[in-house]
Amino acid sequence: MSEAKIQETVLLVGNPNVGKTTLFNALTGQNAKVANFSGVTVDLKTGHTRTPHGRKVRLVDLPGCYDLRGSSPDQEVARKVLRGEVAEIGVADLVVCVVDASALERHLVLALDVIEAGLPVVIALNMVDVAESTGVRLDPVKISEELGVPVVPMQARAGKGLIELKQALRFPLPATPPSIGWPTGPEGESGRRDFINRLCETAARRADAHSVTVSDRLDTVLLHPVWGWFVFVGVMFAVFWAIFSIAGIPMGWIESLQAWVEGLVTHAMAEGDLRDLLVSGVIGGVGSVVIFLPQILMLFFFIGLLESSGYMARAAYLMDGFMSRVGLSGKAFLPLLSSYACAIPGVMATRTIDSAKERLTTLFVAPWMSCTARLPVYLLLIPLLLGSREGGWKQALVLVGLYAIGTLTAFLVAKLLRKRLGPEETPSHFILELPPYRAPQWSYIFRHLAERGWAFVRKAGTVILALMILLWAAETYPKSDSDDRAEQLSHSLVGRLSHVLEPVVKPMGFDGRTGTAILTSFAAREVFVGSMAQLFQVEEGDDDAENQIRLREQMAEAHWPDGRPMFTPLSVVSLLVFYVYALQCLPTSAVVAREAGSWKWAAGQFVFMSAFAFVASVVVYQVGLLLGF
Repeated sequence: MSEAKIQETVLLVGNPNVGKTTLFNALTGQNAKVANFSGVTVDLKTGHTRTPHGRKVRLVDLPGCYDLRGSSPDQEVARKVLRGEVAEIGVADLVVCVVDASALERHLVLALDVIEAGLPVVIALNMVDVAESTGVRLDPVKISEELGVPVVPMQARAGKGLIELKQALRFPLPATPPSIGWPTGPEGESGRRDFINRLCETAARRADAHSVTVSDRLDTVLLHPVWGWFVFVGVMFAVFWAIFSIAGIPMGWIESLQAWVEGLVTHAMAEGDLRDLLVSGVIGGVGSVVIFLPQILMLFFFIGLLESSGYMARAAYLMDGFMSRVGLSGKAFLPLLSSYACAIPGVMATRTIDSAKERLTTLFVAPWMSCTARLPVYLLLIPLLLGSREGGWKQALVLVGLYAIGTLTAFLVAKLLRKRLGPEETPSHFILELPPYRAPQWSYIFRHLAERGWAFVRKAGTVILALMILLWAAETYPKSDSDDRAEQLSHSLVGRLSHVLEPVVKPMGFDGRTGTAILTSFAAREVFVGSMAQLFQVEEGDDDAENQIRLREQMAEAHWPDGRPMFTPLSVVSLLVFYVYALQCLPTSAVVAREAGSWKWAAGQFVFMSAFAFVASVVVYQVGLLLGF
């Protein structure tokens, strides 16, 4: 008999933010992978672990959800897998339901749904340390007796309880509960709630029911209808200020490394096209993008810090009332917030939204949340706009303004779009777990940083590298008889393309060279900086920060044929507006097509956002001219 036939399948289910992913990673180690099963729209993580007796068990990590009765893709997938309707998984042998011991009343709702599915169940009672620190006296034996399933107390973050949980996976596995001691079905919802309350009163008692925890005291300020917003804005401003001010140190390391590599190549090779390709096209082009990696990682770090500490859920709570006015619920906040880092996980996170209309609306506007791919463009243009080489609060203020413009426009379009997607649906309830404030989970944050950083570097080494090489070739060939660089550029394919594009982009305030850089960045926004450096013939130096300054100086000195400066504050604002709105990310379009189930939706989004960006840029520039700016 093959191993596949004797191997048990264990499902891992739980609410969001319950520590399920931490437990999955602890059990599987480095053996986890993302699987895409037929008939399932949501990717599932699978991995393997072994029991203390050496028996191999397959783990399937289901998406986090609050119950199994909604209509979101995550809930539908969880129901399908629990019913054995996914052929590649089959009928599971056991379900491990992870619950938060400090919020047992809410998490037992899902646990009861899972037990009712009719499979053997083990309850992983996680975060017992957090519960006990807030004065909760847990009785795992009582919980086990009332639910009719084994209960394993755990602290997944500290690795406590893993051995006991693996013991529960030993063969033969725990049996299905012989009977259910609570009302089932919609008509028994109120008896059902009473059962959970009675169980928590006896098995999860608080030593002092009227005690005020540290989280409670913090929430009186952070969730306050006035002070909460001041704190939220202050936190966001501090994040953007840090991106400009602190990231300079690691950026200097990257500059030194790039200069060292360029020096090696320059001294090792004879002068010619190949050396020029390697130094200007490959090292210089890719380096002009990689230099922004520290600032991008810093944004991911702060997002992970806020999420891990528990503040991110408070931000979602604050935003729920505002978002309801534009036809969205607080459920859309987390996907939109994720899109500030990258639109792809933001679009994928819309799976948690029950309403089909709200889900489509959210994934349509998610790319307007300024992702980290826009940062290289912003960080090039903002100092040019302000006429300053140094970072500081002014640059942070402009950056916050750009993020705000994209966000407010997204909300406005969402309000208009939702009305056009058919009749209104029954409003979905926004259920959000407000976890207690806790120390950040540094292992999770730094693992996430490593994954995102490597993804960015991999993109720079593939898509961006290919585009830089193509751009170098397009501006080098066909060759001109003249040795003058400007003459060569005009004679090249890029020069000819620039002449074609100039009438199109001139109403936006740009010339053909900037238009060509914009065109190359439709595959990946980050390419814009490297393209501008090549098209404006910036002499590469040993210091990449100085190279950025030279590019800004070259742009500041650029003039139209009649002598007018090209990059005025107005034209820079016009360019920034274009990059706030344009959808320049082909991978995002591919994910939107998959999540929406139609390439037509993705194509419509791409055309609409591109046209919107063009029109907005033209309007800003032309109205500014009329007003004398």
